[in-house]
Amino acid sequence: MAEFPRFEYSMRDVRRAGEALAGDLIWTDETAEHIRQVFRIANNYRDSHAFPMRRLRYEVSGLIRKQRITGGFTVARLKRMPSIRRKLRKISSNLNQVQDLAGCRAVLPTMDDVNSLIDAMRSNSAHELAREDPYIIRPKPDGYRSHHMVFKFKGEGEAAVYNDRRVEIQIRTRLQHSWATAVEAVGLFRKEDMKAGQGSADWLRLFQLMSSEFLFVERCAPDDGGRAERLVEIADLQAKLDAISTLENLRQAVRITDDYVFDPKNRPDYYLIRYDRARNLVSVSPEYGPIDAVRSYDKAEAVEPMASNGNFNTVLVEVDEIENLKAAYPNYFGDVDLFKLRLQEAIGDESGDFSLTPQQTAPKKPREKPDYSWLHSFRRWPK
Repeated sequence: MAEFPRFEYSMRDVRRAGEALAGDLIWTDETAEHIRQVFRIANNYRDSHAFPMRRLRYEVSGLIRKQRITGGFTVARLKRMPSIRRKLRKISSNLNQVQDLAGCRAVLPTMDDVNSLIDAMRSNSAHELAREDPYIIRPKPDGYRSHHMVFKFKGEGEAAVYNDRRVEIQIRTRLQHSWATAVEAVGLFRKEDMKAGQGSADWLRLFQLMSSEFLFVERCAPDDGGRAERLVEIADLQAKLDAISTLENLRQAVRITDDYVFDPKNRPDYYLIRYDRARNLVSVSPEYGPIDAVRSYDKAEAVEPMASNGNFNTVLVEVDEIENLKAAYPNYFGDVDLFKLRLQEAIGDESGDFSLTPQQTAPKKPREKPDYSWLHSFRRWPK
């Protein structure tokens, strides 16, 4: 355990650091050392959850194997400091009371698998179950669904130094995970914190309605008589937002970064993605620099609708945004694909999937010809 951080401060220090993090930290010559110390304490306290988090993840993975659940996976993470600060500003609790500084997530194929793991964690965990939030059967107002269990770590010997560190276990189905991934990814792409309920009211409403639909599909709640009305509203919002196309744009853009082979010195700034709806084909061309990218985009939009009666759709995507999506959601392609397919089912859309045209290596950045126009207008100084 020597490689895992140990807590080096007092809980009084942690509470004071939490109070500082919840406020405005204004960097000046006078406050610089104080701010550095605040982050040293907060980071050390958070990092002291790493060992309990790993032990709980091993326990969850072992119980999944013991229950003979196949097709699931687990991930674990320590909460990022920007997320900690946002949370401290929203809640009345202090840093030492935040329940999810360390988290482990189990994503399983079915609700039967989820219920089996929940029961196993309740009866077989070596740690103290401090809290449960059954958000699957009682979703949050925004539609978020996942079963949360907060455990207090209990260890012996050298591990006892980590006792009472809390680790939050999130257990959900793949369908519920696809919903959460789509919310965060669309929010990231639109630069809106949809997870916190901020951004487009129409998008937030669509996700809320789709959560209710998933609640019905997974047989966690009976039809209360409002499903027909819900499906009509989902269809109306999808038409207004063109949500399926948005999800497809993002999905294919992520897929493209996996299929393309780029020279590290030849990295594009944008992808220009063209969809042929008549043939369900998608093609991509890299664009270097915003001016050339916008020119190509304008040209494509001006020519293609006239040539194909609207069967073409073109989107310009910034490469950095796609790389951020991939880093945040390693299985983004599959998760958003599942959400998109369920959305299509809800509105009765039977259109097929798009195929990516063969493209193995990105073309090199066009060589720019030097502009010598200034030379022609140069005049000699008079003698």
